[in-house]
Amino acid sequence: MKILIAPDSFKDALAAPDVCRAIRRGILKARPEADCTLFPLADGGEGTSEILAWHLKGEMIRLTVTGPLGQPVEAHYFLAENGRVAFVEMAQASGLQLLRAEERNPLKTSTYGTGELIADAIKKGARKILLGIGGSATNDAGMGMAAALGWRFLSKNGEALRPAGESLEAVEEIVAPGEGPAGTNLQVEVICDVTNPLFGPEGAAHVYARQKGADDTAIVRLDAGLRHFSKKLEAHFGKNFAEIPGAGAAGGLGAGAMAFLGAKLRPGIEAVMELAGFEEVLKNADLVITGEGKLDGQTLHGKLIHGICKKAAKHGVPVIAFCGTLEATPDSIAATGLRAAFSVLRRPANLSESIASTEEGLQSLAYNVLKIIGLKIP
Repeated sequence: MKILIAPDSFKDALAAPDVCRAIRRGILKARPEADCTLFPLADGGEGTSEILAWHLKGEMIRLTVTGPLGQPVEAHYFLAENGRVAFVEMAQASGLQLLRAEERNPLKTSTYGTGELIADAIKKGARKILLGIGGSATNDAGMGMAAALGWRFLSKNGEALRPAGESLEAVEEIVAPGEGPAGTNLQVEVICDVTNPLFGPEGAAHVYARQKGADDTAIVRLDAGLRHFSKKLEAHFGKNFAEIPGAGAAGGLGAGAMAFLGAKLRPGIEAVMELAGFEEVLKNADLVITGEGKLDGQTLHGKLIHGICKKAAKHGVPVIAFCGTLEATPDSIAATGLRAAFSVLRRPANLSESIASTEEGLQSLAYNVLKIIGLKIP
């Protein structure tokens, strides 16, 4: 039996490669002859660069960059294919998790550190950059990122503006770098599942800024700033980016990446599976075991599991899912294309106890499931 183990991480409990290993241990206890392929996945959010580096043998590059509020932070990205391809996650430099709750304020935060990561990758020879933009603390439409790459933003008095959310409304002129690091031969793909426009009721500020620390007044100001900045982008580049699906991702970094880097936006799990060669490995599998921390109707019809089931259905390979919390109904499980879904929880426990027992639970569940299904999948 050839089993493809392809889970996401179990957030706050185990990274995706560790989930794979725990499942494999349980499988081999039940069926020592099983042929297990470990294939950790991510849906484009935090941790995606690590997953791509796993599959494409990326080298981790560590450096100190500017954090969301200007503080130095230790960050990393990955280089692969002899340094020609870089995997960068904005959360490393501009992520919400870098700030305490009381520090979060999208009027003040900046994506400058993300630009520093990109600039360093280009300096080291990268010609293609895969940029994951989940988990942002920012709402600056990529001003900070662009500033780190040599772009300048001037007020009506010709003064240089600090690239942050509060400055969007004051930008009167965008000045391109003379010979900035973002060369014309650079190819950038943004891994993103958000489809929000840049501004408006469904835009970056109204939908996401509150979770980044904005109050009602700040949200209105940020939305007006994004609207104003959009006009300046259109005047400079001759293109309206605001309504392109994903323009509002990561506080408008989607629009900023398209404008300043010529980036293309791609759905997360689709990009990850293609880059990692998932379908080629899938073709030889008898069974796929996937999973993530929580399964409900929304997650099942969302990104990773839905993408796996769609690919597996093409090749007639059954898929089962493991999770921590299982809230999905039998109907939603079947509608997604899963053969079955199981929780790793084996006894009543609080959240911290459940997280601590995740590895043991995965191993035990894998053992029991493989004992039930036998050597052939019906």
